[in-house]
Amino acid sequence: MDQRTSGADALIHGKDAAPALLGVVCGLSAALFWALGFAGTRHGLKIGFTPVDLLAHRYVWSGIAFLPLVLRAGVSDLCGIGWGRGLVLMVLGGPVMSLISYTGFQYVPLGHGSVIQPSCATLGGLLLAALFLKERISASRFVGALVIVGGLGVIGAESIGHIGADGVQGDLIFVLTGLMFAGFGALLRGWRVSAVSAALVINVLSLLLLPVYLWSVGLARIMAIGIGENAIQALAQGVLAGPAALYLYAVSVQRLGVARAAVFPACVPALTLLTGWLLLGEQPTMLQTAGLATVLCGFYLAQRQR
Repeated sequence: MDQRTSGADALIHGKDAAPALLGVVCGLSAALFWALGFAGTRHGLKIGFTPVDLLAHRYVWSGIAFLPLVLRAGVSDLCGIGWGRGLVLMVLGGPVMSLISYTGFQYVPLGHGSVIQPSCATLGGLLLAALFLKERISASRFVGALVIVGGLGVIGAESIGHIGADGVQGDLIFVLTGLMFAGFGALLRGWRVSAVSAALVINVLSLLLLPVYLWSVGLARIMAIGIGENAIQALAQGVLAGPAALYLYAVSVQRLGVARAAVFPACVPALTLLTGWLLLGEQPTMLQTAGLATVLCGFYLAQRQR
């Protein structure tokens, strides 16, 4: 009897472990794809793409892929979100924010943007949650926020000491985009809009900018860079960092819950530094590594419930 009970318990635990393992794998894959998107941005800018070119790769392909889903759900109210809210979300979490972010990588190394932007998104999210959503900020999260600020100070010191005015400008750009994304997240919670619905609407609305790009820029410059490099950007920006990462993260949230899945975006800075080192040869400096380690400690504290 005891052996049968033990066997049944093991079978139940095995069934419970499988979805959890799938959630972990999907969450880590999403973080890796986001990191590859950062690395692809840095590589693209170095070989001649402009931020606008990368923006086209980021949203055109996913917009075309998502268009049938939005048409099926209803264009009149944009999947229930509404045109007004959809346009606001597109500015804060879509092509406008992405364009500003891509510009920042023209001034600072990969390690700066990949750490500063998500860190400021976390800090801004905590602040907006407290001020507008009336969420209680625990002592652990408050301490985590202070630790993150300390890590950002370390990275900012490198900009002042080694890069100069351009470095400070680049870092401030990523502060801005991080705060924009924090506003995006706060509106999602305040308006009760799912991340998947928002992503569908943002990518499809971004197709409205395609005629402007074709009229003002054209395709001659990006085609001169080569089909291979354009294919890399289409994969990195339009597939991996876009719909693939979003889908995998959504599966992770479904399998693990919001709180446990929240740890995976915190892995993006470390994975970005690693992929940048391995793929682009951009070895992180001691200050970048110290700032990253400090920020990761802050992320851990900021995500605790107590």
